[in-house]
Amino acid sequence: MSVIATKNLSKIYNPDKVPVQALKGVDLNIERGEFTAIVGPSGSGKTTLLNIIGGLDHPTEGKAFIQQTDLSTLSDKELIKFRLNHIGFVFQAYNLIPVLTAIENVSFVMQMQGRPTEECREKSLALLEEVGLKDKVDKRPSELSGGQQQRVAVARALASKPDFVLADEPTANLDSVSTAELLDMMLELNERENMTFVFSTHDQRVIDRARRVITLVDGQIDSDEER
Repeated sequence: MSVIATKNLSKIYNPDKVPVQALKGVDLNIERGEFTAIVGPSGSGKTTLLNIIGGLDHPTEGKAFIQQTDLSTLSDKELIKFRLNHIGFVFQAYNLIPVLTAIENVSFVMQMQGRPTEECREKSLALLEEVGLKDKVDKRPSELSGGQQQRVAVARALASKPDFVLADEPTANLDSVSTAELLDMMLELNERENMTFVFSTHDQRVIDRARRVITLVDGQIDSDEER
């Protein structure tokens, strides 16, 4: 069964002015446990595709399904709750809350789900240990390196027990050592937990580790390579 599926997905920006077609009839299926990179030149539609799959944007035509749920049938309120419970996000800019410590950033997602305080703390500690930050739990983002901040972001993405993790250019701000460590950690989570990762990336280091590479050109799938 597909974790993610799209059918005839199209997106046009500024339809009433100067229309820009970001996606053109994209059909895609991603199974549980995949480690997939979506690649292509700037303007090819990578981020648009991730945003629609993640429920952050709406298609002009077509549908996106997560675990067979048609996202277009959800109200804005339902979509917020659905994202919280089913999708983990890792962004290029980390998007951590500056005034919160690492453990508080990870706990925040679970608190929004209404889970008990002690459970949030125990799970956050376990996740931060899993991503190699056991000794950084009380540090704020400004006290962490870029690689460490992105590890906190991965722990936060996993905290909600999502169906999959969407990672939009997660290595763009990292040096080679931090990138290698982050990708190794994600691959280990993928192999051990069967966690599904979908990347939007220009980074050849990510592409080299991916087990499936989907190339977008002008909003369409140009190639889809299994490795």
